[in-house]
Amino acid sequence: MIDYRIDRHSGVATYVQIVQQTKQALRLGLLAPGDKLPTAREVVEATAVNPNTVLKAYRELEREGLVEARRGLGTFVRRSLGAAPADSPLRAELEDWAARARAAGLEREDVAALFTAVLETHYPVRTPDPASPKTSQGDPS
Repeated sequence: MIDYRIDRHSGVATYVQIVQQTKQALRLGLLAPGDKLPTAREVVEATAVNPNTVLKAYRELEREGLVEARRGLGTFVRRSLGAAPADSPLRAELEDWAARARAAGLEREDVAALFTAVLETHYPVRTPDPASPKTSQGDPS
């Protein structure tokens, strides 16, 4: 089961944080098809957010085809994302790198900025050409 952590100072809407954290869990293989998401009540109790906020996030995930609500049973994962399991050797390398960055005195924001800069070099954001027909660009989040 996933435990949501809400950062009220991030500037990111709470429902978006829930959507993003669910997608991250799907990408890392922490959630798999058939798994049940926590009920809105459980999320509210753990995070003190409005129940409508949780339901809005779950509706967004359902709209994207990632989960499905089953009346009286809960909300269940329909499909996974990505191919980077939590126990990937790449994760171990990244863990080592993050430890070295911290030991070198970098703050969290410094590490995030550095990683984002490298990420943008290797995975440039493509803007759709308005003249061409729409194509699926995949999940940008």
